[in-house]
Amino acid sequence: MRTGRKLVVATAAVALLIASTAVASAADEQTSAPDRDGVALTVPQIDQVTQLTEPGAAARPASITGGAGDRASGAESICDQDARWLRPRFSVLDLRGGDSVTVTGSTGGSYVLTARNWPGRAFHTRAFPGSCVSVSARLSDPGSRFAVDSYQYGTTDLALATVTVAGAGDICGTACNQTDDLIASINPVSVFTAGDNAYESGTLAEFNDQYAPTWGAFRSKTYPTPGNHEYGTSGAKGYFDYFNGTGNNSGRAGERGKGYYSYDVGDWHFVALNSDIAHGTGSAQEQWLKADLAASTKPCTAAYTHHPRFSGGDHGDDTGMNALVTALYNAKADIFVTGHDHHYERFAPATPSGAVDNANGLRHFVIGTGGRALYSSRSTTAGPTQVFNNNTFGVGKFQLTATGYTMDFVPVAGRTFTDRVTGTCHKASQGPDFGVAASPSSVSVPQGSSGTSTVTVSSSGGFASAVTLSASGLPSGVSAVFTPAAVTPAANGSATSTLRLSATAAAATGTYQVTVTGTSGSASRTAAVSLTVSGSGSAAFSDDFESDKGWAVNASGSDTATIGRWERGDPDQTVSTYSDQVKQLGTTVSGGNALSTGRAAGSAYGANDLDGGVTSIRSPALTVPAGASLTFAYNVAHGDNSSSADYLRVSVVSASGTAKVWETLGAASEVAGTWRSATVSLSAYAGQSVTLLVAAADASGGSLFEAQVDDVKVAGSSGAASPGYSVAVHGAAVFDGVAVRD
Repeated sequence: MRTGRKLVVATAAVALLIASTAVASAADEQTSAPDRDGVALTVPQIDQVTQLTEPGAAARPASITGGAGDRASGAESICDQDARWLRPRFSVLDLRGGDSVTVTGSTGGSYVLTARNWPGRAFHTRAFPGSCVSVSARLSDPGSRFAVDSYQYGTTDLALATVTVAGAGDICGTACNQTDDLIASINPVSVFTAGDNAYESGTLAEFNDQYAPTWGAFRSKTYPTPGNHEYGTSGAKGYFDYFNGTGNNSGRAGERGKGYYSYDVGDWHFVALNSDIAHGTGSAQEQWLKADLAASTKPCTAAYTHHPRFSGGDHGDDTGMNALVTALYNAKADIFVTGHDHHYERFAPATPSGAVDNANGLRHFVIGTGGRALYSSRSTTAGPTQVFNNNTFGVGKFQLTATGYTMDFVPVAGRTFTDRVTGTCHKASQGPDFGVAASPSSVSVPQGSSGTSTVTVSSSGGFASAVTLSASGLPSGVSAVFTPAAVTPAANGSATSTLRLSATAAAATGTYQVTVTGTSGSASRTAAVSLTVSGSGSAAFSDDFESDKGWAVNASGSDTATIGRWERGDPDQTVSTYSDQVKQLGTTVSGGNALSTGRAAGSAYGANDLDGGVTSIRSPALTVPAGASLTFAYNVAHGDNSSSADYLRVSVVSASGTAKVWETLGAASEVAGTWRSATVSLSAYAGQSVTLLVAAADASGGSLFEAQVDDVKVAGSSGAASPGYSVAVHGAAVFDGVAVRD
């Protein structure tokens, strides 16, 4: 990329980003994560469950949709070569009756979504380890539908992905100008408050005078709850005015008059409750809490409010909290944090009555140490108290993973008391497991030919046993062979097998659901492959890039491009204000997706174009029929700083090696983007199993270079492209002696 005299502006994309950001700001939601190049991916802000991400997590778009009319039990996969875990976002989940959608991770673990899971709201599921997730549906009601529009991912193992939250109750206060220093040094993703945020009466003036200069520094990431002192002002008006904005009915503190709400942090579901309004059995808040907990897909749950069910301090136990605590316990929640009593106390996991329950108990914390004067008196508690301190201001620091937590009590400067405890989430899977994934998940095979898919068996939880592979659901005339037939993944690793699906000349045509099953002992895991058997004159391979058919970016591991790697998706248009030319096309030849070097538009010259060298993407294996031709559409556009060192190239990878069959080169001139078509003879490869390798390079010192590809097709003589396809080349073209029709 060259800076200085040129500017590329993607006006439509920038306008969309600005509009989306404005909506996000208005909704006070934090749901976006950077994409792989560090640019925020803003997803549509329909009514949704806020999802805060782990540090280093990123996001990318996806497109999976389904309804009872077009999907019975099919499956589609989302795969990302950079990912060690994936967390899909459902923008729509409207399930009726007993219909369900199942999300399965490539290294084990699955979750079945039903009508109870966030009806009418967008949400992110729990994260799944591995580089792929599959989404399958069992829909019968004509009103059922679903859509996945994006996903978050991380590049470290899910077991190591940690997100930190921190907070306390009973804050301002004489020492909140000390505890705010702790929050600043911890730098958590989010901050919680357990009520009594500003004394004495929680007026807006008290919030502005006491809270704003200290803890107010973290207001943009604070998820508060009120306490009894907030209700010293009618309806806690000062509290809601401060956190939501004066007069606003809803916002960061939840709906005015309710003050209870929920959100997600990593793989944790957080519930903020209001113990200063009705919260007993049958109350609106209790009924909401039960439905909210049932809707969550997360393996871990934390809740917080002001009044404690158990406390060994001045106020003591509050049995009026029993209904909310019982709902949390029945849903296998893990943590309950409160304030009100001005001390720190930790309890063992317990039943609502206070009996120790290490298997399913709710662990209570009292952290009323945010800055208000500490209490010295004690009382008897029915809870299983473990640690008590009432002479140290401090905050609770919770480091959260997808399976558990570590909690540290962090004291203010000059104090030495601290506490640490770890716990495992009740609903987190810990046992050895394996998963099965197939890529591509769609295979097209003409009669008399064959196609392949790579089956990956991945281990989690230390699984390291043999897995035998089989296929079912094959149509008449189609056979399946796995090479090898059984694999043994290393503990927390993976192993692969090649599935070859071969169709006889008389094989039944149509589209079929093939189920790949991995069996180890009494355990079995499955993956779905959509098999299309076509007539012998049909295309051996075609891809309009509307779904993931298994192309692999940087399959050889030797790419050098720093940005602008190949991506499948809906491309953004980029316009050069220097030449007033469109470079990357925002259109596609068909459908809504194509391959692009850096799908997103840039807001500055050369942003998201190809830079740093070569990017490549390789197709799934295909068998070349007799008289075959390769046809495809492409766009190559560049600035006048390009040269013949830049290229878009198509090669065939066979058992004999890699051979270039088509190429177009850059040149020292401004070239505008436009879709062109090319046809290449592949007759020399008839009968061979090959892959297509598409490579683009910016090798002339950082020039502006964009490339796109769409509608790739390999067909025999009776299924070849029409003569209307031609080769349009700018710059120099090299074809290595392979016939090209012009």
